[in-house]
Amino acid sequence: MFVMNWFNSILGWLGLANKRAKILFLGLDNAGKTTLLHMLKEKKVAQLEPTQHPHDEELTMGKLKFRVHDLGGHDVARELWSEYFTAVNAIVYLVDCNDRDRFPEAKAELDKLLSNDQLAGVPFLVLGNKIDMQRAASEPELRQALGLQHYLTGKSTRKADLPKGMRPMELYMVSVIRRMGYRDGFVWMAQYID
Repeated sequence: MFVMNWFNSILGWLGLANKRAKILFLGLDNAGKTTLLHMLKEKKVAQLEPTQHPHDEELTMGKLKFRVHDLGGHDVARELWSEYFTAVNAIVYLVDCNDRDRFPEAKAELDKLLSNDQLAGVPFLVLGNKIDMQRAASEPELRQALGLQHYLTGKSTRKADLPKGMRPMELYMVSVIRRMGYRDGFVWMAQYID
């Protein structure tokens, strides 16, 4: 409860009173998108089936209301991602840090998103999930594998300090099931939602 109260007070401090946002949860299958959405909504971990069809939830954190679209990450679902790009306020891109064999595939999908004209200027929060696993990549390893070295704007960079025309983008290492790290990522992202 303390964590949610703290998170709600931060959102209020950031001036996100009564704001609405459309956020897409994207990433390869088994990256943790649905688990994160369930954790944000229900505040508990559950055994979930892989997402077969897009679904969305309306969530409230503090005075920020947002509609999250969990679009699935399997090959067929990825073909539908672009249908949801209209009027999107932010992208949360999850990567399974424990599945190093799929880093090239995760990078290829992220590169497609970053080069899509419909998403120009849209903030990207990249979550390296499953850091609680023994083989999980470190933050520098994941940054290198995804080619993010020149894209990240900095965790402490405020919206007012961001160079004009630069896309807000940051990488946070998280464990959704252990409730670690994603709160900080959402606080970072919230400042960029108009």
